[in-house]
Amino acid sequence: QVQLVESGGGLVQPGGSLRLSCAASRSIVVIYAMSWYRQAPGKQRELVARITSEGSTNYADSVKGRFTISRDNAKNTVYLQMNSLKPEDTAVYYCNAQGYSDSARYLEPWGQGTLVTVSS
Repeated sequence: QVQLVESGGGLVQPGGSLRLSCAASRSIVVIYAMSWYRQAPGKQRELVARITSEGSTNYADSVKGRFTISRDNAKNTVYLQMNSLKPEDTAVYYCNAQGYSDSARYLEPWGQGTLVTVSS
């Protein structure tokens, strides 16, 4: 069973920092991209940041310069370093992976979500 396990959410004051982690199970033998999405109450899920296996990244305009996505390919893990957090960053953050199983089946699992609350 393919799994993504997230950690690192919590409550932080405006201007603070948090680091999210997401580890993918070894069922995904080839991962060509991992991403972080978020969904705030009453809003649609949106892409926050994405990183490919080659290290190419893209970010939502609202987080550029504040968030950094990185990955450890050997550990099948992606990170999201979030700095200068704002109340509008409050959301449930979801990890996503795109890749293939050892039988070449396309996989795109999602994590269970981790809540980030930015509030004083």
